[in-house]
Amino acid sequence: MSQADAEKARPLPKTMALPDRMKGQTLLLVLCFLSFTASTTDAVRLYHFCTTTTPYAPNSAFRSNLNTLLTALSAAANTTVAGFYNSTAGNSSSDKVYGLYLCRGDASAKACRDCVANTTQDLVKSCPTQREAIVWYDDCMLQYSNQSVFSNPSDASFANAKDIDSSIKTEFNQVVLQTLAAVANQAARNQSGMKFATKEANFSGNRPLYTLAQCTPDLPISACNSCLADAISTISSCCLGKQGSRDLRSSCNIRYEIYPFYYLNATASAPPPAPPPAPQPNNSGKGGISSRALIAIIVPIAVILALLFIVGLCFIRRKAKKKYKAVEETCDEHEISEVQSLQYSLASIQEATNNFSDDNKVGEGGFGAVYKGILPDMQEVAVKRLSRNSGQGAVEFKNEVVLVAKLQHRHLVRLLGFCLEGEEKILIYEFVPNKSLDYFLFDPEKQEKLDWSRRYKIIGGIARGILYLHEDSRLRIIHRDLKASNILLDGDMNAKISDFGMARIFGVDQTHGNTSRVVGTYGYMSPEYAMHGQFSVKTDVYSFGVLILEIISSKKNSNFYESGYAEDLLSYAWKLWRDESPLKLVDPILEGSYSVNEVLRCIHIALLCVQEDPQARPSMATVILMLNSYSIGLPVPEKPAFFAGSRTGSQIPYVETDQSTTSMSMPWSVNETSITELHPR
Repeated sequence: MSQADAEKARPLPKTMALPDRMKGQTLLLVLCFLSFTASTTDAVRLYHFCTTTTPYAPNSAFRSNLNTLLTALSAAANTTVAGFYNSTAGNSSSDKVYGLYLCRGDASAKACRDCVANTTQDLVKSCPTQREAIVWYDDCMLQYSNQSVFSNPSDASFANAKDIDSSIKTEFNQVVLQTLAAVANQAARNQSGMKFATKEANFSGNRPLYTLAQCTPDLPISACNSCLADAISTISSCCLGKQGSRDLRSSCNIRYEIYPFYYLNATASAPPPAPPPAPQPNNSGKGGISSRALIAIIVPIAVILALLFIVGLCFIRRKAKKKYKAVEETCDEHEISEVQSLQYSLASIQEATNNFSDDNKVGEGGFGAVYKGILPDMQEVAVKRLSRNSGQGAVEFKNEVVLVAKLQHRHLVRLLGFCLEGEEKILIYEFVPNKSLDYFLFDPEKQEKLDWSRRYKIIGGIARGILYLHEDSRLRIIHRDLKASNILLDGDMNAKISDFGMARIFGVDQTHGNTSRVVGTYGYMSPEYAMHGQFSVKTDVYSFGVLILEIISSKKNSNFYESGYAEDLLSYAWKLWRDESPLKLVDPILEGSYSVNEVLRCIHIALLCVQEDPQARPSMATVILMLNSYSIGLPVPEKPAFFAGSRTGSQIPYVETDQSTTSMSMPWSVNETSITELHPR
């Protein structure tokens, strides 16, 4: 336990009995003293860092601007309760100073104010002539730099000197990593203004573990996740097995201990006040009112008041409902107005594609053909023309337009516009020159263009794109049709997820959904979705696992039985894993050119993603953590879910079922699981 924690845990001395008139004054003095003692004890510097760049002169303009900046930061801490503030001082690019402070999310306004005051004085003394510096205290962090983006100094890691008991070390480390990943995700997605979270867990029975994570609020969700993932990776490589550890960075920090080190009751609400005592009826004396008379007066009044209260409550709820509906309609109108600005005329699209010439056709999607087009400003675009007899109607079309127009990520295909005239429904996307992943992956003549480094980069890109859809975008989105043909490749072979016609939007707190209309591609669909219409973020995780195995092997899951190795790719990968020969899965064209550790880890992650139990599959945040850190241990995968395919044809490229109209016979089964008919619900 640190000195500060020891001071906090020290019991208060007993006091002598005092007259009642002095107790209030004495209590106030004691509280003031304790407040002063706590702030003084907490003001312990953890670590500071000063760069070795060209120093500034003591009387220079830079020093003057630095003084102005530090004064502004200290003043902001006295008036700002958000716990975070950034500012600049100076106009000249050579002497301009950028700075910020970040207080711990559970620190009080006074603790934040005192900590910033200490750091502004301490930093100048510790780094007297450096142009970049950072200092960490327990309650706050402060940094300044002569650059608009802090140059990311070395992070500082600290560990408790005591080791955890060796008999529980494996279990303890696993709980630590899982809880740190969870608290990091909570902090990144915190909507309260401070990217801060704490989380408790138990290990070895009921022994508690306490964790904390925080990012500077100016970081987007993805950057916060990435920063905290790096911090967890550092802890896992240096400090696992210790009773506590923390990693401090310029944009984030994370910590775990086996004792409570943060303010557990910082957000606890005060108990409600006790109700006033009921008035005693007066039953005696002349002029008094009898109890019967009181009842005769009070009861009718109480009934009338109750009726008025109920009527008023109904009126308020009805009014609120109308107001909510009006706001909802306004939002829809606002969304439509945004989308209308992206609308193209049919004539302009026909001109761009040479009237949908076959020479311009570059592919066929689930709902229609895709053409290359050139707009009047010479911009190349991909034009998706939905077939008139496709299953995608106006609802799906509007869904894709409204949805994709809001998504901005380097691993998602960007929507540029749309056209809706007569029976024509057309989407205009950015043009991705290298077509789709399946174009290279499943063609023996083109597979060699995908060396292992490119395949590994594609796997990481798909993972980051899915994570954005699930957690980092303003909406939680389930794609539901992730497959190789929906992964496009740009000029640098970066993966871009496309085709959002079947995507579903979830509420922030929604975890799963049900549908009677199952759409997608067999071989990529999770069993709970294909058979029961149940979908969640773990539905996409399953599809991602299938994609990894296909990328490694260059084999399609949907027609893998033709190879004669096994009924499907998942079963084959599982058998090789069980027989401790997983590298036999690797495409022979990669022989001698791949990283064994990377391939083995990818196969391991894929098998975790395709487990039959959706709860056992990792989240995409955990998947990215697994891909980026080799020091994190991976759980043992369970047997994968079966794959419902068909030997009567080479592939079922797209399937749409409706409980009221369609059932499908599956004349064969795998993994000793009998399949007759699928009835989604």
